[in-house]
Amino acid sequence: METIQFIHSGWVYIVLIVLVLATLNALYKLFADKEFDAKDFRISLFALITMHIQLLIGIVLWFTKGYFDELSVGEIMKNDAIRKLAVEHPTTMIIAVALVTIGYSKHKKKLVSKPKFKILSIFYTIALALVLYMIPWNLWF
Repeated sequence: METIQFIHSGWVYIVLIVLVLATLNALYKLFADKEFDAKDFRISLFALITMHIQLLIGIVLWFTKGYFDELSVGEIMKNDAIRKLAVEHPTTMIIAVALVTIGYSKHKKKLVSKPKFKILSIFYTIALALVLYMIPWNLWF
């Protein structure tokens, strides 16, 4: 379990770097009226891939932690720290991954650059905000 926790905590740096890069790239190119090219496609795809890998690692970690083995749902919901790790963090991160996935899927259906960047900007920015909000910073530092 410690190995999985280590991987999950380390991989998040890659996720953050790539997600920030993809979001800033989409925002910059949206407002600068740039053309969508293969590099933009790869950056947004890499953000999608890293987020999905992190999700899979997180799911494995969640099941190995066994929050619900020792505590009842009521006990978990009454404890702020455990509730954040066992319920709020996973739920918010699943929503963030879903937003990146939806944004990535929707942008592929657009034929012109500006709508592609607009969709990526909206969905990736919201996902990034959720990720930054729900990272358990107190456990990192």
